[in-house]
Amino acid sequence: MFDAIVSGAGPAGAVASIVLARGGARVLLLDRARFPREKLCGDTINPGTVALLRRLGLDAAFEPAGIAVDGMIVSGEHGISVRARYPDGTHGYALLRLDLDAALAREAVAAGVRLEEGVVVRGPLVDASDSGLRVRGVIVGGRDGRDLRVPAPLVVAADGRRSRLAVPLGLARHPRNPRRWAIGAYFDGVDGMSSFGEMHIRRGRYLGLARVPSNLTNVCLVVPRRAGLDDPARLLRLEIDREPRLRERFLSARMIGPPVVLGPLAVDAACAGVPGLLLAGDAAGFIDPMTGDGLRFAVRGGELAAACALAAFAGKPGAPHARLEWLRRREFGAKWRFNRTLRRLVGSGPSIEVAGLIAAAAPWTLRRLIGFAGDVPKPGQAPFPKP
Repeated sequence: MFDAIVSGAGPAGAVASIVLARGGARVLLLDRARFPREKLCGDTINPGTVALLRRLGLDAAFEPAGIAVDGMIVSGEHGISVRARYPDGTHGYALLRLDLDAALAREAVAAGVRLEEGVVVRGPLVDASDSGLRVRGVIVGGRDGRDLRVPAPLVVAADGRRSRLAVPLGLARHPRNPRRWAIGAYFDGVDGMSSFGEMHIRRGRYLGLARVPSNLTNVCLVVPRRAGLDDPARLLRLEIDREPRLRERFLSARMIGPPVVLGPLAVDAACAGVPGLLLAGDAAGFIDPMTGDGLRFAVRGGELAAACALAAFAGKPGAPHARLEWLRRREFGAKWRFNRTLRRLVGSGPSIEVAGLIAAAAPWTLRRLIGFAGDVPKPGQAPFPKP
């Protein structure tokens, strides 16, 4: 018998499992994939997430395989570009998500979590009565083709944008707006890459570049329409060629393998859970990764979910899903509003031109925004204190 089942062994699920196991819970961690596995991502960890993972004692999950990211270069239309170094000697890391996710899964096993790979969670095990709905475990696909019921007092849904637990219960959905799709690929031989990440923001779209291990460059394009996604490699090349400075840097570059397409990106979550079920990671809501802080939402969200579960196991008053809802709004509210504003800005031609003029006249404004987007801890302040 397990105290908690965590569905999804990405960063949110792995961190939730680790915190739960360290708190004395018996944890079953399930994932439909087998590690290492590919995952479309910008492959960067911002400074705030680095500090958070270090506080959790998970340095070994990213430092040996990663390379330092010292800041960001942000460019807009009409040749506007600002280069901002992260302050106070802080930096992020760049590493492949397949390496990060596999390392976090190993850390979970080392903490005492039982990890089962290649297991498909088909849905929640629900108990509906006059007192209301309650999740009592999960239903998984058995190896003999028959579904199995796996009970547990508490379940954490960290199984992504199309969660088999949150979506059927009506807790998460893909909104009509915004509708964005991402195309990601690795390139060899891109000129001018440095220890700074890059974000090239244009009207209705943006293109992120990051140098990753093995001298490759992660290139991720986010667009508002599905047009052209039947040939993502061609669309990615067309968008690069539209920018003269980028086109020159990619003259000798070679795409390594086929690109990956993901979308629609946005996920709206109605709440943070229901009795017996807590949401974490993309299942708890996802916005397109313009600011590169998706991993921070995942890691911190996994920690918050685990803390609420442990408080319930210890007999503390209050429903864990209600507590988690309050904590998530307190933690993420300002950043959610910031990201929504950026999305609206990119979608508006006049607004992005005005913002570009302001950045050109007062680049310090953009540098401050880069620090905020990177969740750079303030000097002497503990990053994301324990919940």
